[in-house]
This record gives sequence, structure tokens and C-alpha cells, in this order.
Amino acid sequence: MLPAGWLVAAVFVAVLLTSWVTFTLTRLDRLHARVDAAQSALDAQLVRRAAALLQLGERPDSNLAPDTAHALVGTARAALAVQHWQQDDRRTVENQVGRAIAGLQAERARLPADAVTELAEAATRVMIARRFFNDAVRDTRTLRARRMPRLLHLAGRRELPLFFDIDDTSVFSDSPPDREPGTPPEHPT
Repeated sequence: MLPAGWLVAAVFVAVLLTSWVTFTLTRLDRLHARVDAAQSALDAQLVRRAAALLQLGERPDSNLAPDTAHALVGTARAALAVQHWQQDDRRTVENQVGRAIAGLQAERARLPADAVTELAEAATRVMIARRFFNDAVRDTRTLRARRMPRLLHLAGRRELPLFFDIDDTSVFSDSPPDREPGTPPEHPT
């Protein structure tokens, strides 16, 4: 028989190990929930950006050339048609939307002011939402890559979340490109 000290130590180690596994499992579950929430937020912002582009392309007062407006409508509709979170399809379409919006920067002065504001806000919100999503994915992947969660299969059958990388470096701006940051806008006289 084991002395009472060894039995107490074994129980203590079992309780400690069970507590650690429970804590890690709970944390992993919360991280997956965070990824899901961030994915929903990112999806909503991507839809908002595509809808703003579609609205601009369909506006009769947009002052865009008909072929440009038609191209914007086609790009926006393609982005809105992607219904599931299909990584490769979604990246391709969203990069096209981003390039279409960035291409409008030169024509920004001719566009309606409310459309410029909406596109600028939507582009910025996509960039922020994508950062939140990728941060959540990074944290989840980091925890899942540790030895014990991997050996004990604490993630269960959940798929490993993937990063969502699109080119959102060229943010559409609602400020004129020719003025210095911090200087007030010029008013026409």
C-alpha cells in the first residue's frame, strides 16, 4: 500500500492536471467563439463595402462613365453573391472590390459626397474587422499548436481557422489627395 503522503500527492497532481485541462479547454472554446464572432463581423463589413460600391455604381448622379459604373456594379454583385465563407473565392472577389474602390480615388472629387464618405468608412471598417479576425485566428492557432492541446485533441473536430488576407492597404479616402494631412480643406469661392 502507498503511504498517505503519496496518495495525497497523486490526488493533488490529478486535480491540478484536470484543472489545467479544463482551463485550456474553456479558453480554446472561447477563442473559437471569438473567431466565429470576428468572422461574422468581418462578413458584415465586407457586405457593407460591396453594397456601398453597388449603390455608387447604380446611382444616376454618380458622374461615372457608363462602362466604369457597369464594372463597379458587376464587381459588387459578384462580392455579394459569395454566400459562404469560401476562403479562396472570397479573397479573390474582395480583392477585386478593394481594387475597384482604390481605382475611384482619382475620381473622388466628382463623386457624390455621401458616397465618398460611405466608401471611405466601409473600407476602413473592413480593414479593422480583418485585423480583429486575423488576431483571433492567430491566438486560436497558437493555443492549438501547443503540445498538450494537440496530444489531448482538445479542439475536437473543429477545423483549424484560416487567416483572411486581402489587400486592403489602399484605403479609399474621403479627403483630397493633394492636401497635406492636418491642413483644413479649401472651400471654393
